Amino acid sequence: MSLAIVHSRALVGLAAHPVVVEVHLANGLPAFNLVGLPETEVKESRERVRAALTVCGFEFPNRRITVNLAPADLPKSSGLYDLPIALGILAASDQLPARPLAEYEFAGELGLTGELRPVRGGIALARAASRDRRALILPMAAAGEAALIPDATVHGAHHLLEVCKHFAAGEMLPVVPTSAMCASTSYPDMADVRGQGQAKRALEIAAAGRHSLLLMGPPGTGKSMLAQRLPGLLPPLSADEALEAAAVQSLSRGGFDPATFGHRPFRTPHHTASAVALVGGGSTPLPGEVSLAHHGILFLDELPEFDRKVLEVLREPLENGHIHISRAAHSAVFPACFQFVGAMNPCPCGYLGHPQKACRCTPEQIARYRGKLSGPLLDRVDLVVEVPALPASALQEARSGDSSKRIRERVQRSHECQVARQGKNNAALQAAEVDMHCTAEDAARLLLAQAMEKLGLSARAYHRLLRVGRTIADLDGAAAIAARHMAEAIQLRRLL
Repeated sequence: MSLAIVHSRALVGLAAHPVVVEVHLANGLPAFNLVGLPETEVKESRERVRAALTVCGFEFPNRRITVNLAPADLPKSSGLYDLPIALGILAASDQLPARPLAEYEFAGELGLTGELRPVRGGIALARAASRDRRALILPMAAAGEAALIPDATVHGAHHLLEVCKHFAAGEMLPVVPTSAMCASTSYPDMADVRGQGQAKRALEIAAAGRHSLLLMGPPGTGKSMLAQRLPGLLPPLSADEALEAAAVQSLSRGGFDPATFGHRPFRTPHHTASAVALVGGGSTPLPGEVSLAHHGILFLDELPEFDRKVLEVLREPLENGHIHISRAAHSAVFPACFQFVGAMNPCPCGYLGHPQKACRCTPEQIARYRGKLSGPLLDRVDLVVEVPALPASALQEARSGDSSKRIRERVQRSHECQVARQGKNNAALQAAEVDMHCTAEDAARLLLAQAMEKLGLSARAYHRLLRVGRTIADLDGAAAIAARHMAEAIQLRRLL
């Protein structure tokens, strides 16, 4: 047989499009041609495959070899085609039975010794293979994450010879068992934070409604400490949310660790991060920090130290919950439903309003520092809270306030109330849904109208205040937004 067909996939964003690897052996001068819009790393598979087959003791055909990756108009990248190409050559040269290959899909990078190395996107590959009712064979290092898909049949292999024995000698590859969600992670306790009652309250409201939050205060007052405790206040991820978060992380260069399945992402990029690092991109689009924080938290410390152009790219994902990346040869959509938390100093030196230390900044320096955060970006932040410096007496007091467990119980009740009423958290409500579900008493509406007029708030801020007021009412167990709920929501936005 001079023709063999092997099934694989091409990753475009979170989608895994089917790719048919067609291998044809013809008479003529020996050659190895790879067609079908392959990128550089795919073209290099010719040398890896040749060396691996030779080292493993197979005969490399001394004929004209043509490998077509169909469809031809779909760009192919990464080294995942090494394994299907090698198997196609063996099947086309009658060194491996070709018929059983049709029931499987393959992905894996080959070492020169035939060792199988992991590839990105195992979860997306397994989901697509399961949908087309085929089993998937992957390197063992990538098979663990692929096995997270409940209905998928995933086989793991360490070496090319193991795969060949599976089809030629009947030595079946093991089926990787489906992984279970990990037990709840141990997060830092909110009771460790001394004082800062308003900031703790804002954090509870942010957790209950998944609202964005900005913490402002001098250095060393506990802004980062508070942000690190937010994951411990949030409800656990559902199975679908955990799979979505894991699927995005499996596409990244760092990959995904199945041991962390079910943990809520908490991303903290450094302020030197570029716009591409934050939202994703590259010649072959990969997810950025906003997507890696999907269903989790994106914490940007020292917010004004980020380049302004970098911060501006957050505006669309904060509003839409996804990011669309377009390049000349690629276009990809990544989910970016994250909870934004920022922290900043009140001025460049950090001591504006500090009770003991004098601020050395001029008004122009302060205006320039705060001007790095544009109005449209700040308009998308729901809560802004001051984290003031504490006196020594407050720091020396014993632990006080509710623990993270107590707060999480209240947050969980609020979350269940929101899901029962509208099927989503309050921060995700659209304008029409706000009118439907965020009913307010007359006194609350009057207070909101006065705040709109005196503070010059936008229409976006109007809806965000209603969402925050609805969350506060949910925590209070109230059916409608009362004046006290709206007053607290306005109070937590007054620094904007």
